[in-house]
Amino acid sequence: MTFLWAFIVGGLICVIGQLLMDVFKLTPAHVMSSFVVAGAVLDAFDLYDNLIEFAGAGATVPITSFGHSLLHGAMEQADEHGIIGVAIGIFELTSAGIASAILFGFIVAVLFKPKG
Repeated sequence: MTFLWAFIVGGLICVIGQLLMDVFKLTPAHVMSSFVVAGAVLDAFDLYDNLIEFAGAGATVPITSFGHSLLHGAMEQADEHGIIGVAIGIFELTSAGIASAILFGFIVAVLFKPKG
């Protein structure tokens, strides 16, 4: 049953993104930014942790989880270290994803030639 809920929740997040692009004519960049902000807002109201508990990978794989991780890390470290903890927390929880994106983007740029 866990796999079914993960598939349904992850699929619904994708459907919302597709509807934002098709109906409201938002660009993929706008949708991605909106999802990151939505994940942060849901985390601010302690709703995203419940969604992760319910849907597992269906809630942790989409980009909304990145917004959740940014805010979650910032708030945890802000309690401990004050204002400097905000930056520490953001990079502590998301550094692996950011570093991977930079590394793989560089590798792809070196290996493939863009169409000009």
